[in-house]
Amino acid sequence: MLSPAKMKFRKQFKGRIHGIASSGYRLSFGSFGLKAVEPARVTAAQIEAARRTITRCMKRVGKVWIRVYPNIPVTQKPAEVRMGSGKGGVEYWACRVYPGTIMFEMDGVDESVAKEALTLAAAKLPVLTKIVARGV
Repeated sequence: MLSPAKMKFRKQFKGRIHGIASSGYRLSFGSFGLKAVEPARVTAAQIEAARRTITRCMKRVGKVWIRVYPNIPVTQKPAEVRMGSGKGGVEYWACRVYPGTIMFEMDGVDESVAKEALTLAAAKLPVLTKIVARGV
């Protein structure tokens, strides 16, 4: 799964997702893309599950680009631990997805295969999405 190799600080504040995407809102590489419609925090496992679904549906023909990267450490304290004693350890990595962000792009397959693959991938993600195509 995706995770940063090195971070300046191990733990971060939770933060909020306000506004819309200011970058990464246009197709840059492929002909078809999966665009987020609402804000959410997407984990590395969810990104990997969607990527596997896309490549399996495409039968490894064409190319896939992942346009989001999980760079936010999410911490959790163990179950039944008393209050205090600091912040928990890093459990998983996530990325903040703003409305309008292109999450996945693909090229080299026809439109019906692309729509089916992106629809199946959207079911793996915790965010409402829509399929976008170049020149439409």
